[in-house]
Amino acid sequence: MPEDAKPRKSSSKAQQRAEMMEQILDAAEHLFSKHGLYGVTLKDVAQRVGVHHTLLNYYFDDKKSLFDAVFARRAVVTNERRLRALDAYETACAGKPTVEGALRAFLDTDLDLYIEGGEGWRNYAALGAQVANTPEWGAALMDEHFDPVVLRLIGLLKKALPDCAEADIFWGYHFVTGALMLTLGRTGRIDKLSGGVCRSDDFAAVKARMATFMAAGFLSVCKRSSS
Repeated sequence: MPEDAKPRKSSSKAQQRAEMMEQILDAAEHLFSKHGLYGVTLKDVAQRVGVHHTLLNYYFDDKKSLFDAVFARRAVVTNERRLRALDAYETACAGKPTVEGALRAFLDTDLDLYIEGGEGWRNYAALGAQVANTPEWGAALMDEHFDPVVLRLIGLLKKALPDCAEADIFWGYHFVTGALMLTLGRTGRIDKLSGGVCRSDDFAAVKARMATFMAAGFLSVCKRSSS
């Protein structure tokens, strides 16, 4: 075999492995988003991919390691996007942020992924909502992947509200993330309550309202506590 053929063969194998990994992660993400960590087996994932379940053991030690890989894959993307957006916003506002401006950099940048990213990102959204509401092990995953971007937002909010009590800013973030996680869960409850006027999968409608609504809450609570 010619020497220059070897790299191409190696590259092809690497590409095949990467493609199989993506198929496994996509299939697992879909299933985990619908049934959670404990409602899915490696056999279920293998069946959705169309391979024998022993192949998954070549890529992952166990189901939890697969779950962690699924969660980490898109966490990297949304974190990098939001950190860039927060940095860009602080530069654009010359170090004088507003509450709504900071929240828009944090929330809108994330919501854009679910608006534009297709079903894969919407599956990840539902998965994130599950993880955020699972204190036994989900909180540790959220801490590991999202603390830096959350604390970056908190820093901007403190600049925007220099006279606000620190506790009020953290409680405000708590309410923001609660609303965001409920949105990402797409439970369908608002669809029924509103008689179809609102849809839980309408991320564009959420984007148009959430930052403005939450900013008003921050300002009201902080004004009350400082008076």
